[in-house]
Amino acid sequence: MRVLVTGGAGFIGSHVVDRLLADGHAVDAVDNLTTGRRERVHPAARLHVCDLRDARLDAVVAAARPEVVVHLAAQAAVPRSVADPVFDASVNVLGTIALLEACRRAGVRRALYTSSGGAGYGDTDVLPTPEDHPLRPASPYGVSKITAEHYLECWAGLTAGRALTLRLANIYGPRQDPAGEAGVVAIFASRLLAGEPCIVNGDGEQTRDYVYVGDVADAVARGVTSANATGVANIGTGAETTVNELHRRLARLAGVNRAADHAPAKPGEQRRSVLDASRAKTLLGWSARTTLDEGLTQTILWFRKELRA
Repeated sequence: MRVLVTGGAGFIGSHVVDRLLADGHAVDAVDNLTTGRRERVHPAARLHVCDLRDARLDAVVAAARPEVVVHLAAQAAVPRSVADPVFDASVNVLGTIALLEACRRAGVRRALYTSSGGAGYGDTDVLPTPEDHPLRPASPYGVSKITAEHYLECWAGLTAGRALTLRLANIYGPRQDPAGEAGVVAIFASRLLAGEPCIVNGDGEQTRDYVYVGDVADAVARGVTSANATGVANIGTGAETTVNELHRRLARLAGVNRAADHAPAKPGEQRRSVLDASRAKTLLGWSARTTLDEGLTQTILWFRKELRA
């Protein structure tokens, strides 16, 4: 199958490209290399350096002739969305519209979009949170990701296409950039191994559902081959972990005996987040397989290797 992956040089995207190639698909990757890295892209994939808002996108999609488009490219930092909501919307909303229009003109009829399962829901009344829970995003990032979901649904209705949205929990793992897109695991891991203090925002008792990037790539791969899978599905573990507990586990794995420092809570940050992923199991036969300790161990090992390189 021919698959086009936007954001294919990024943290999640490069893992998705690797998995799709391993499954035997022909893969094209689109990335503007703002946060993505060329060296992350598997040599068997064809990389197109192009922004989603660039007029060249139509030609890229037409040349790739994809049967399925996997849309991962995004402005993914909540703080930046708060500081510059116009830029956030230009990437996450207008970029998505431009991609969907390119798909329409190229005759693409299947699209898989990765949305936010944390920032999109906001603070919820039901934990773990199911897909039908009211959406209460507290940041421009959350608003823009949910808005793009609606454009995807509209595109499917207007083109007789099939669209699947995966609402991702907090993804972590090898290749995540501690200086780039949001990712507390990457930030803590890199600072602990470098002997630098870790900063916890607020009291550290806020919770997240941490899902390993390899499990996310597995969910996307299953979505690509599940032609009749449509709608929305959460991708998470169903387990809450506080930031304080996350720091303790990473410090133990890194061999560091030092408490984290604390700073004021960030605006727009939700208090608790954990997803009910039972629909993904029904729809895709997917469930998270990597335990938190297994995933954190792999992440620490990768960061150690990066420090030695």
